[in-house]
Amino acid sequence: MRHGCHVLVLLFTVSLMASGQANLAAMKKEASEKVDARQQLVQQMVDQIFSYAELGFQEFETSKYVTGILEKNGFKVERGVAGIPTAWVATYGSGKPVIGFITDLDCIPRASQKPGVAYHDPIVEGAPGHGEGHNSGMAVNVAAALVLKDLMQEHKIPGTLKILPGVAEELLATKAFLVRAGLFKDVDAVLGVHVSGEFGTGYGQTFAPQGLVSVQYFFHGKAAHAASSPWEGRSALDAVELMDTGWNFRREHLRLQQRSHYVIINGGDQPNVVPSEAGVWYYFRELDYPHILQSYELGDTMAKAAAMMTGTTFTKKLVGSAWPPHFNKVIAEAEQKNIEAVGMPKWDEADQILAKALQKDWGEKKEGLKEKVEELTPPSPETAEGGSDDVGDITWVVPMVYLKYPANIPYLPGHNWTDAVAMATPIAHKGSTAGAKVQALTALDLLLSPDTLEKAWTYFKDVQTKDMKYTPLIAPDDQPAIDMNKEKMERFRPEMRKYYYDPAKYKTYLEQLGIQYPTVKKQ
Repeated sequence: MRHGCHVLVLLFTVSLMASGQANLAAMKKEASEKVDARQQLVQQMVDQIFSYAELGFQEFETSKYVTGILEKNGFKVERGVAGIPTAWVATYGSGKPVIGFITDLDCIPRASQKPGVAYHDPIVEGAPGHGEGHNSGMAVNVAAALVLKDLMQEHKIPGTLKILPGVAEELLATKAFLVRAGLFKDVDAVLGVHVSGEFGTGYGQTFAPQGLVSVQYFFHGKAAHAASSPWEGRSALDAVELMDTGWNFRREHLRLQQRSHYVIINGGDQPNVVPSEAGVWYYFRELDYPHILQSYELGDTMAKAAAMMTGTTFTKKLVGSAWPPHFNKVIAEAEQKNIEAVGMPKWDEADQILAKALQKDWGEKKEGLKEKVEELTPPSPETAEGGSDDVGDITWVVPMVYLKYPANIPYLPGHNWTDAVAMATPIAHKGSTAGAKVQALTALDLLLSPDTLEKAWTYFKDVQTKDMKYTPLIAPDDQPAIDMNKEKMERFRPEMRKYYYDPAKYKTYLEQLGIQYPTVKKQ
C-alpha cells in the first residue's frame, strides 16, 4: 500500500514539473512574440541614444530619455543614486525574487561617425561617439523589462524588476560606488548585457577578466622663468616624466598578466614657465585583487620617488576601480539555452555588404557578420581577454551573468570610430532585439524556477566566494568623479544637438541623416 502511495506521489510530482515546464515554455514563446512587437521601440532607443553620444558622468540626455520611457510604463524611478547625478534605479513589482538588469550609457571621445558608412565620416568632427556600442544596451534591457512587466501583470507572477545604468563605464568609475550604496543588497540575480559581434555568454573569469584601479597623480612644484632663473623653479612636469620613465623601466620586471597605461593630463602651460602643476593618469590592471593592490602600491612608490627627485610634492585621486568579474555558471547555463533558442538574427545582403566592406578597409578578416551563436565553454586563461569592466564588483556581491548580443561587426579594434558604424543600422536593431529576447527568457527562468536561483547562490557561496571575499578597491572617503568630461561635452554638445534623432519626423536615424544603407567606398 505504501509503495502504491509513493508511486502516486511521484507521478503527481512529475506531472507538476511537466506542467510547470510546459507553462514556462508557453510563457517564453509569448515573451519572444512580445519583444518582436516592440521592434520599433528597440530601433528608436538604439538610434536616439546613439545620437546623444554622451561621455561618462555627462549622460544627462540619455538618462532623462530612458527614465522617461520607464516612468511612462509604470516603473518607479529614483534618480541621483550613490551621489551620481546621472545614475538611477527604476523598479517595478514587489517581493521576491528581485531581478536586476544593468548596461552602460556612456560613449568614448573622438568617435563621432555617420552610421551605415563604411569609412571614416564623422557627424561632428572631433566629437564623442558610440564607438563602443553602449547606445544599444538600454534598448535590450528596457524592451525585456517592459515585456516582463506585461507578463507579470497578465499571469500574476510575483517578483521585482530593477533596472540600473552603468554610468561612466569607460572610466571604470561608478559600479563600486553603486555596490557601496547598497543598491544590490536585496537583489537575487543580475542580468547584464554588452554589445558584441558575437552571441554568447560565459562563466567564471572568462570575459574581460582583468580588474584595475584608475588613479590620477598630481604633482605640485614651483613656477619660475624657464630661461632667466630656472634654478628657482621646481618642475611638476619633470616629476611626471620621471614617474613615467621609472614605471616603463619597471614593466620588464612585472608579471606578464599585468597591463598598465597612462596619459599625461596636464603638462604645464607654456614652455617659458617652469610648470608648477602637472598630472598623469594611470590604469593598473591585473588578474586578482592582491596583484591589483601590488601594482597600485608600486605606482605610489614611483610617484614618491619622482617627487623626491624633483623637489615637488604630489596628491592623488582615485577615478575608478574594478574587480575582475566572476560570472555565475548556473545562470550562464540557463542563459545559453535561451541564446540557442533565439538564434542569430537573419542578416540580409545589405548588412553583410557593410560588415565586409568595413572589415576589408580595416585590414581584418573579411568574413562579415557571424551566422552561429557561440558555444558555452569553460573559462580558460588562454582565451581570456585583456580588457576590464566595472561590473566585476557586482559579480562578487550577487550572482550575475553577462550577455554578449550581436549588434556590432566582428573583428573591429574596439574603442574606435569603426565600432560606431553599425550602431544605428539594421545590424544593431536586429541584434538588440535578439538580446532583448534572451534577457526576457532568462529572467523568466529566474522568476518561475526557484531551483535555478537556489543553485546559482550555491555556486556563488560554495565555489566563487569560498576562498575569495570581496574587499572594495575604493576607500571609504573616495567619491565619484562626477565633474569629469563636463568641459568636453559643453564644447561639443551645441553642435551635436543639431543632429539629435527625431523619431516623430523620421523612421530611422539613417533616414534623418540622409544615408543610403549601406554606403561603401567605390571600387
